[in-house]
Amino acid sequence: MSTNTKQTRFLEVRTPVGKGQRMMSAIGIWAAFFGVWVFASAMGLVNELLVPSPQQVFAATYNLFAEREFASDVLASITRVVLAFGMASAVAVPLGIMMGTFPSIEAIFAPFVSAWRYLPAPSFIPILLMWFGTGEAPKLALLFIGVIFFLITLVMDHTKNVRKELIETALTLGAGRYVVTLKVVLPAALPDIITAMRQMLAMAWTYLVIAEIVASTTGIGAMMMRARRFLSTDEILSGIIVIGVLGLLSDFLFAALHRGLFPYLKEKN
Repeated sequence: MSTNTKQTRFLEVRTPVGKGQRMMSAIGIWAAFFGVWVFASAMGLVNELLVPSPQQVFAATYNLFAEREFASDVLASITRVVLAFGMASAVAVPLGIMMGTFPSIEAIFAPFVSAWRYLPAPSFIPILLMWFGTGEAPKLALLFIGVIFFLITLVMDHTKNVRKELIETALTLGAGRYVVTLKVVLPAALPDIITAMRQMLAMAWTYLVIAEIVASTTGIGAMMMRARRFLSTDEILSGIIVIGVLGLLSDFLFAALHRGLFPYLKEKN
């Protein structure tokens, strides 16, 4: 009976867990992951050339930063993600809000945006190289294409979820379209819009390596491609880990921004 009670408490439906339990769970899952990795490497269960040990990967990471000027590649990658994501957001957020607020705007753009969402961004690489050459433009364009259409759709959907009573009340009180959009719809939808941007920033990081493996001499992806030529699997895994850490840090920053801007939405445990 006591066992069932513990299981019920652990698997409580939509009941927030405490910070201590959350931290222990996070540490535990990563400890288990690296434990299995270390064990498999130590016991010879994996090919060391293809799956180097965590010690080798961390040593390679240190070597890349200390002796190979990897920091400049990381900075180049961060710059590309920030610029492309900023440009995509500058277009997607206003357009998504307009589409979610005005059905006439949605009727114009929705068929176009919906069609582009199903086109894989990497398929544009050949044409982007033909249009823009091998400089920064095709890399930024690929990241831009990979984010913008999904972000437009998410922003539009979140805008549509604004309570109809708020809009009708504002219109009844004499508010015009400008006031309703900026003073009612935008503030109500903004928390979810920030969340959508946070989700789509992860998409930008996933496309980063694809953008940088084509005719690129700088960036994390370019380093990984150079490492592939020499079968330096430890350096490739280092690049993957660095991208994961950068993505996680950017996610934390967006989460902190969300908490700072909307403290009234903080869940109470």
